[in-house]
Amino acid sequence: MLRKVFWEDPYLTHLDTEIATVDGQDVTLAATVIYAFSGGQESDAGFIGGQPVLVAKKVGADIVYTLPAGHGLAVGDRVATEIDWERRYRLMRLHFAAEIVLEIVYRDLGPIEKIGAHIAADKARIDFARAFPVTAELPALLAHASAIIDADLPITRAFSDEATGRRFWQVTGFNSVPCGGTHLRRTGEVGAIALKRRNIGKDKERIEIMLDGHS
Repeated sequence: MLRKVFWEDPYLTHLDTEIATVDGQDVTLAATVIYAFSGGQESDAGFIGGQPVLVAKKVGADIVYTLPAGHGLAVGDRVATEIDWERRYRLMRLHFAAEIVLEIVYRDLGPIEKIGAHIAADKARIDFARAFPVTAELPALLAHASAIIDADLPITRAFSDEATGRRFWQVTGFNSVPCGGTHLRRTGEVGAIALKRRNIGKDKERIEIMLDGHS
């Protein structure tokens, strides 16, 4: 079974590991620090054996990495793997910012249905089914989220069921939240954020989250 080191230590940027399988341009690893798109969080940018990862895709409990044609890697090869840390860290910060905003929306604006989410390195978004704009509530949502960030609370991250790979995060004041992404150690690492409302169609609302207080 693939050892997902990005769960054990999401701050680790390099890992020496072994090629587990090769199928043309697709390879799998014995262990990995390279996260693959899941739960709305985009994949890491990274390298395997000096080759850039073109696509990282979850397949069951495994992750398949697509490399350039002619990569020359074979089963059993020892390889160095690495990630683009600047991108990973922005994804981690935006991911947690979005999670906190979502939990506050559920608490303060519920009942409300989330219908989509995406975490990229430039901004995150959460989509909801709602018949009227969220604009008036944005200042309060931002204030509540910023208070949690400024409190610099420790973030618990662990398995709820290790056999099935189910994980969660939790901070003081919130119930545990199921999530298999990469998470920060403390809320203060997020830094200043900004929120913006987008109109994406009838009975739909989008909240965009940006870092460093920029909108």
